[in-house]
Amino acid sequence: MRAFDDRHHLIVEAGTGTGKTLAYLVPAVAAALGGRGRVIVSTGTKNLQEQLMEKDIPFLQSILPKKFKATYMKGRNNYLCLQRFHRSGDSPVLNGLDEMDYFDEVTHWVKGTETGDRAELSNLPENLSFWRHIDARSETCSGQKCPDFDPCFITRMRDRATQADIVVVNHHLFFADLALRDSAYGRVLPDYSAVILDEAHLIEDVASEYFGAQVSNYQVDDLVRDVSNVKFENAEVDREVTKTSARLMQFADRFWMGFREGRGEEARFPLVPGTFAKRNFEGEMQATPLGDAYVALEGSLARLETTLDALQEKPADVENLVRRVRQIRFDLQFVVTGTDKKFVYWLERRGRGVFLRASPIDVSGLLQDKLFDTVPTVVLTSATLSSAGSFAFIKDRLGLQQAKGLIAESTFDYQSQALLYLPSSMPDPRSPQWAAAAAAEVIRIVRATEGRAFVLSTSTAGMQSLYDLASIHLDYPCLVQGSASKSQLLKTFRETPNAVLFATSSFWQGVDVRGEQLSCVIIDKLPFAVPTDPIVAARQRYIEENEGSSFFEYSVPQAVITLKQGLGRLIRSTTDRGVLAVLDPRLRTKSYGRTFLQSLPPCRVTSNIDELALVFETAAVVR
Repeated sequence: MRAFDDRHHLIVEAGTGTGKTLAYLVPAVAAALGGRGRVIVSTGTKNLQEQLMEKDIPFLQSILPKKFKATYMKGRNNYLCLQRFHRSGDSPVLNGLDEMDYFDEVTHWVKGTETGDRAELSNLPENLSFWRHIDARSETCSGQKCPDFDPCFITRMRDRATQADIVVVNHHLFFADLALRDSAYGRVLPDYSAVILDEAHLIEDVASEYFGAQVSNYQVDDLVRDVSNVKFENAEVDREVTKTSARLMQFADRFWMGFREGRGEEARFPLVPGTFAKRNFEGEMQATPLGDAYVALEGSLARLETTLDALQEKPADVENLVRRVRQIRFDLQFVVTGTDKKFVYWLERRGRGVFLRASPIDVSGLLQDKLFDTVPTVVLTSATLSSAGSFAFIKDRLGLQQAKGLIAESTFDYQSQALLYLPSSMPDPRSPQWAAAAAAEVIRIVRATEGRAFVLSTSTAGMQSLYDLASIHLDYPCLVQGSASKSQLLKTFRETPNAVLFATSSFWQGVDVRGEQLSCVIIDKLPFAVPTDPIVAARQRYIEENEGSSFFEYSVPQAVITLKQGLGRLIRSTTDRGVLAVLDPRLRTKSYGRTFLQSLPPCRVTSNIDELALVFETAAVVR
């Protein structure tokens, strides 16, 4: 409450079981009702957002003497756009006949929904291909000029938010709004006087995504599609736009096909100098074939912009298209030129998408300028923010030097509820012997705990290797990430006695399985960030260039926080008991291993596999 009263920033690490959501909601409500202004609560996961809106906030509304209003806001692509939906009948949006039933379900749903939130369509698959053609994304929005502005679901969402005391959002929406808050088009959130950032360990990565630039093949495809849906009264203009759009698609296809990195796999790759232009033998800069493809694409985009912008009395749709072309040209030029050394330039493949990105290497100055120096009170909280009892890492990464800190220890009795198992002899994780030795340990541990385990790996390859080597020797149901959706895997795990789930990073946080169904969490290696990832490599290089130690100032504390997240899946209530196992021998053989051990819950440590069963006995029997 003092952070709201005194208008200062606060960092709180609150372990599982401390009731941190109610601990920050109560003073937030008091501050909002006390005339200090609206409070934004931003979460990192959908699960926590739903917990706040469906459980914690309704509970407070039922018991607090003063009434308050709360609502949630999601990213615009979660909502249906009425204008785009009405136009979908004039152009094909379905990939095949098998989507007809899904589209019919959407058509029926639109007639009765109050929110337009696709989460209400629980029967629809997550990767529904036609949704992106009817969603309410900002680049297609014509704002108040839209004939459906008043009944628009985004308009309704904003109206609810302006009347609310507490607005619950997610980090992606919050930082998208923050990055564009001073622009003519970007503001989504209503004004606020305080922000609570829960799951704040995710902030740096999310912020870097929204303070940069991005262009994808999807954006260009959607642009051409929307241009083709415009009916031009002038036949000559219509012919010119059609011809220009056709050339644009031709040049765009040639441009995107020029990126050969990672074709056939989903990954991130650096855009190294010389990608688009390099010096010839005479020392002059000369365009590469990919650079030539960019010049052709840029020329066709410029021609489309000129043609559309020259129209007299442009309708709102055309004005919006001109704005989109300009933004694509600007972002594409920024990435291709790649001269701003404060940014890292990289390529991502995801599904059929190719994304060109420019991300700030250091977001601390941006966050300080746009958030911490602007908003009177920012509260950052998570179960994992400190490393070896210090907030120095998170303060440095986020530019939050002037903030008070508090570590609220968990109320759980880890000494009796959990046992940390560290194998006495394991090869180096980089050695050829590692995979077989790790699989053997997984088999021994899982047999000792009778299944009921998460086996979490730091890479997809590591996960698959452990699954292939260990599952065939286990007499328990084994699940593996990728065989079904995350929600379906969790549902199956919860409902299947003695199950074992092999998974990677997406199961390290935001996953809650209470009770004896999850009695063991095994982590294969210390979760150091992949050094070949373009953003990680750029951050490490930046630290080294400024005479720091990227390993001890970035890699170790970042891995500590990630490890704490993974192990935090185990003990979720006062009645939970279980085994934490880390197979990486560097916890004991390296000097920095002490930093990891000092940061973990204060539970008993053993290397004796026979002791694992003891943790499941009553507290009186446990030593």
